Amino acid sequence: MKTHFQSLFKNLSIFIASSWLFYSCVSVYTPNNTNTNTNTNKTSNVVKVVSNFPENFDQVSKNKYETATITTNSGDWYFENAMMGSTDNDVKNGAKAIRIKEDGLVRFNTDLSSGIYQIKLKAGLYQSDKTAAFEVRISTNRGNTWNKIGNTITLTDKFLKDFTFTVNTTIPTRFEIVKVDGTSGRLNIDDVSVSAYSGNITPTPNPSPTPNPSPKPNPKPAPNNVATKDNNLLLGNPSNAISNTSYSNNFLMLKNAYALSYNKSKATANWVSWHVSAAWKGDAQRQNDFRPDSSLPQGWSAVNTRDYTDSGFDRGHICPSDDRDGSVEENQETFLMTNMMPQAPDNNRGVWKNLEEYGRRLVEQGYELYVIAGPYGQGGSGSNGEAQTIGNKNTIVVPKSVWKIIVVLPVGQNDLYRIGTDTRVIAVNIPNTNQAGAGNWRDYRVSVDALEKLTGFDFLSDVPKDIQSVIEARVDNN
Repeated sequence: MKTHFQSLFKNLSIFIASSWLFYSCVSVYTPNNTNTNTNTNKTSNVVKVVSNFPENFDQVSKNKYETATITTNSGDWYFENAMMGSTDNDVKNGAKAIRIKEDGLVRFNTDLSSGIYQIKLKAGLYQSDKTAAFEVRISTNRGNTWNKIGNTITLTDKFLKDFTFTVNTTIPTRFEIVKVDGTSGRLNIDDVSVSAYSGNITPTPNPSPTPNPSPKPNPKPAPNNVATKDNNLLLGNPSNAISNTSYSNNFLMLKNAYALSYNKSKATANWVSWHVSAAWKGDAQRQNDFRPDSSLPQGWSAVNTRDYTDSGFDRGHICPSDDRDGSVEENQETFLMTNMMPQAPDNNRGVWKNLEEYGRRLVEQGYELYVIAGPYGQGGSGSNGEAQTIGNKNTIVVPKSVWKIIVVLPVGQNDLYRIGTDTRVIAVNIPNTNQAGAGNWRDYRVSVDALEKLTGFDFLSDVPKDIQSVIEARVDNN
């Protein structure tokens, strides 16, 4: 009997030891999350739906795919190649759902201050299409970089299905829904709900230092000597503009053709930024369809072409039409009034135009350009003499001068990393007068540092600081 119990005890000890060893080798599954600032001890916290969610989008309107920011009950949403769909072909739980095409996205453009536990949404395939795929991405650094959460979802069902993405952060976080297949298939998104751990879970605006569009798939890198269309904000966001109506005088607007910071109080851009290469060039005709920018937030007054009538000033393009003749759509974007500034006619048609044409000649010679331009100050002189403002309500500020920065690179790839201390940078500041129009743009060259001191902007901010310090201090003499 003693021997029997000894044997039983020995076997039981082996079983317990083996079980402990097996358990110690098994890790509990946690959501895949590239954010390293997550709190892993959260099981005792209460999860609540964030204030003003779920968002069903039924109370907002956006009937075009063009880039815009709209304000809903939950906050500000940035749309790119996306709109509100309300047709019979849109799958929706209510009157409307988001519809995304090609490589479009919708981004909740506000940080959730206590982080995100889960994102839940409904998604389905637009009725007349065959397939579409999307991802959910988050940013914990105010939109500077984005990380994929969970799996890529491929849709084939033409009805809404529920999807849940576990995020598990406790630091300020924003998110976006990105169509990633790049095909013509369209998808619908509806009933987006966000939950967070207890605490302050109300969305809090937080300016984005680099609110560029999310990186999109590029299946075949271009050869080094082939011109490509590159990010219009690659070299930085000079004023840390953000697509949030709380920042009405530094409101970021991302077009296909360019990016700009809009100043509501001046009714002009603070700056416009764009890339120029042979890839942007083509034979599209000049559209000449000057028109108000309908993508301005609801309730904002949009400048009309009639505001310039008999003012003595041209509707001066900041991003020029001839830099965007690769397609009709891109050329049309240059005629939006948010891309215009009141410019002395001889200035616009003379010295300014000559600099634009010089830049395009560089492109023909095998270069690509990164350009930033805009107005400065108040009070210019046009055909009717001096003026501080123009417009039917005298709300459009006439600039004192017009400035431009051009970074010149040989055609290639990885442009940001090819900028060195010997890179040519042209910077000018030209009085907004007719008298300046007959001059040579070379006579108005200044340093980038001088323009930064003048405007208060931080140009080329994504270029390494040691290189910035050299190229921004130098005045071009070529």
